[in-house]
Amino acid sequence: MERIIDDGIAVKGENPAALAVADAEVDGKAQSSSLSSTLFLDHVGQVILTFNADGLSWSLVQSFNNDESSCLGIKLAPKVVTEIKFSDVYAVELIDYGLVHESNLPNAGKFLVGHDNEMYWFKVHGFQRSKSQPSLWVLAQFTFGHNDPQMCQMWVNRINASLNLEMGRPRNILVFVHPRSGIGSGCRIWETVAPIFSRAKVKTKVTVTQRAGQAFHVMASTLNQELYSYDGVVAVGGDGFFNEILNGFLSSRHKAPYPPSPTDIIHSADGNGSSLIHHGSSGTVAATSYQKEDESPLLSSTMQQNGSGFANFTDQDRDFRFSEEQFRFGIIPAGSTDAIVMCTTGTRDPITSALHIVLGKRVCLDVAQVVRWKTTSASKLDPCVRYAASFAGYGFYGDVITESEKYRWMGPKRYDYAGTKVFLRHRSYEAEVAYLEVKSGETNSTSGRAHASSSIQALWTPNKSERVVCRVNCAICNDKPIHVSMEDSQATTYSRPEETRWLRSKGRFLSIGAAVISCRNERAPDGLVADAHLSDGFLNLILIKDCPHALYLWHLTQLARRGGTPLNFKFVEHHKTTAFVFTSFGTESVWNLDGEPFQAHQLSAQVFRGLVSLFASGPEV
Repeated sequence: MERIIDDGIAVKGENPAALAVADAEVDGKAQSSSLSSTLFLDHVGQVILTFNADGLSWSLVQSFNNDESSCLGIKLAPKVVTEIKFSDVYAVELIDYGLVHESNLPNAGKFLVGHDNEMYWFKVHGFQRSKSQPSLWVLAQFTFGHNDPQMCQMWVNRINASLNLEMGRPRNILVFVHPRSGIGSGCRIWETVAPIFSRAKVKTKVTVTQRAGQAFHVMASTLNQELYSYDGVVAVGGDGFFNEILNGFLSSRHKAPYPPSPTDIIHSADGNGSSLIHHGSSGTVAATSYQKEDESPLLSSTMQQNGSGFANFTDQDRDFRFSEEQFRFGIIPAGSTDAIVMCTTGTRDPITSALHIVLGKRVCLDVAQVVRWKTTSASKLDPCVRYAASFAGYGFYGDVITESEKYRWMGPKRYDYAGTKVFLRHRSYEAEVAYLEVKSGETNSTSGRAHASSSIQALWTPNKSERVVCRVNCAICNDKPIHVSMEDSQATTYSRPEETRWLRSKGRFLSIGAAVISCRNERAPDGLVADAHLSDGFLNLILIKDCPHALYLWHLTQLARRGGTPLNFKFVEHHKTTAFVFTSFGTESVWNLDGEPFQAHQLSAQVFRGLVSLFASGPEV
């Protein structure tokens, strides 16, 4: 059900004949948008409604004696809402004749018309931020009435004209609904938020998926020209379902050189754990070429048939340039953890996410390109590309996702059950990780890097008070140009081997994780890395070395605490990097990519800054 704020929704005055219209044109044509009228606000009373440049405001014609409270003789401001910005309004609609409702204000009855009076109404739909949770947006509606229908129509026209000037609001979107996501509530959640899109006059083409991989193939095979007719695509589901849609979109459109494979790393002879990278003659590093004239990381044309079921695009579609800056993704949470929504909107609420979409909010998001070189130790070299928007994890994380697949019938509780079983096993894995060194001055943290006696054990230990947490209008995410050419982004990383230094860490690991974003969720309120950002161009590599059971439990309990310090352990390494490579020395090797299992014996990953845009604005302060 929709939550409606009623404390600011209006009501009607006592004498309809006294409702004279005061149309005040202020500065002629230049200020023709400024006007005021005496109307009735349902559930409040007679008000003077004023049309301002940035929104609507209103005030009571007659103040009530008890419209404000006091505490210890100090008068407190009334709780009635008296304004709303156009940026917070998503729709206005004209309503037929209707009854007047009593005021919610104390001692206001003598100023109101009786129940049997009717008038014409128009309703303004918007939202208000929750006082206890600023990131939670609550639906609000304000219903104004007048005896003259032309007066109501005039206000509707004026408000609609201002709403049409709001930039970036979508008009046509593609929607995929996962009916079995989370607790199987995908369809019900979409039915809850669908009226918001209808009121906002956003056209929706809705597909309820019937099989696994359906959304992937639709996104991968749809021609750019057809996809460009939409302002974006919305996933009603969890992180895994969004990952499927994202991979379908990027699989046939993103072109960039692969990250180095483990065999491309040449170990230096000094034995200090550092390495140099070279581009092998086999061409595997740059298996996908990019053209100098293309200034976008997304293809303006398409890749050829690759055996994955993608359609060959026509010559006409190759010539059609796809605007990735205009196209956005949206997520309406219906999954088990919904970490991406938690990090991009600040709350796990379908209404809030729907409002971000219809209001055209925008935030850029880093994406990790993950390349599996070998599935098992006996496999042939066969690169397979996947993309992750939140997290890639091995060891504990891979075991949990593998185990949880056996208990899908349990819904979200399967993760707690599977996690407990995996924790009790306390398995560690022999592996080697090499990661690209990033100088401390290039990272976004205000804290320094504490070096241990060996350079391979550089431990990142940020102080809680020095964390720079990602928020709305984040200065770190907005610090550099987001959409850069592949030529520029690759030049800073791999094109100058003499300036590229890789550090290695080898041993037994309980888990290896690469967080693209903080990965906040209900089980980890601060996320895996509290100061990870949505679009800073870094992966947060977390290496958990083998340790006693009790210490690992202590680490996990710190993750579950708000304000915890899960990275401040000697067996935990945290490195901000732009790329890493991984090799397993065991027989089993399963990764967790955004909540989906991914088997890989050899794997490489690199991050692309701000590769895609979301209908979101970041968490509120």
